[in-house]
Amino acid sequence: MKMKKFITFLVVISTFLLVACDSSDDNITVAIWDTNQQPGLQLIIDEFTEETGIEVELQVIPGGEYWTLLEAGVQGGDMPDVFWMHSDQFQMFADNEILLDLTEKIDESEILNLDGFFEDIVELYNFDGQQFAVPKDIDTIALWYNRTMFEEAGVATPDETWTWETLLEAAEALTLGDGSQYGIAWNVNNGQEAFYNVIYSMGGYVINDDQTTSGFDNPNTIEAMEFVDRLIPTMPSIEEMSENGPHILFPSGMIAMATQGSWMVSSFSDNDFLLEHANVAVLPMAADGTRVSIYNGLGWAAAADGPNTEDAWRLIEWFSTEDMQRRQAELGVTMAAFEGTSDDWANSVPEFNLQAYLDMTENMVILPHSRNTQAWTHMFADELIPVWMGERDMEEVLIEISEEMNRLLDLE
Repeated sequence: MKMKKFITFLVVISTFLLVACDSSDDNITVAIWDTNQQPGLQLIIDEFTEETGIEVELQVIPGGEYWTLLEAGVQGGDMPDVFWMHSDQFQMFADNEILLDLTEKIDESEILNLDGFFEDIVELYNFDGQQFAVPKDIDTIALWYNRTMFEEAGVATPDETWTWETLLEAAEALTLGDGSQYGIAWNVNNGQEAFYNVIYSMGGYVINDDQTTSGFDNPNTIEAMEFVDRLIPTMPSIEEMSENGPHILFPSGMIAMATQGSWMVSSFSDNDFLLEHANVAVLPMAADGTRVSIYNGLGWAAAADGPNTEDAWRLIEWFSTEDMQRRQAELGVTMAAFEGTSDDWANSVPEFNLQAYLDMTENMVILPHSRNTQAWTHMFADELIPVWMGERDMEEVLIEISEEMNRLLDLE
């Protein structure tokens, strides 16, 4: 099995590098990782080509290989011209001068206005006062639920009155002792989808504003995570959730609830089971009424040393106009990063209450990050496994996580 995966990886990386090498200097190559967004983005790209005459090749790289292939492109000098950037990797890419500085181009643009974008997402891709990516989208978190399971169990479906305690009570009521159905599942490796939202709604934090100190030993963070500990018996095993993830378990009919990012909508909208049985609600709130969504957003970036930097910039500029941000939402690609342009996205799948995602923009916290985010996110995901398995105390582990996270932050 491992050899098969390795061979598949070699095929993918060889194809990527071959396409990059063979692409004409007159064409722009664009790299993304989400096949669900490909059709809508291709339409926007086609409109760009019709308007400008510039040919664009859209490449979809599997998410598991995306960053490895970008790094290989850096080493081999075969970077795509334009590509998605994520907050977890941005600071390292910018600090190593891999990304094209867009600051002057943005200032001189007559059609792009950064003031119209969500400010946190703009700042997310600013490094040492220079702008190295333009926001592509934003994502919030909402609560998906299987309304059929709720009806059969006689449990009221989620709404804006729910607290986290209400969610716990429902999850317990919807968990069957024979293991055929669970109340909820969370992605144990993705805090944004899961427990980060509980932490911040209860007054805790993951990392301080200066990105220098862990918040996992903060009393409010510990209280929030102890609530998470109480949810664990209503979830599938850690092995099941790690192998499949809630985005697979929820459409399978195994779980009653899952907190999911807005990026999953395009996938879920193609699932007949979910169209028949599922709906969406805002996240629960803390006891004091505080409701928070962790949010993030991708950025459009360009290779600093690419052969087509001017045309690459023209495409990024095109993607980033208010009209094209609205077009992205209309096509159901994802929520747009330009404020006030996502109403049509909320109406793109009438079977689901996608307004819940827009409602979550009322109180958002930017995804916790630092220069080397993945070092400490991978660390705490591993350290929490014994807690998920019921083998260790939550508070004790959180204090250890905080100490190790501070050590890793010091190394940055």
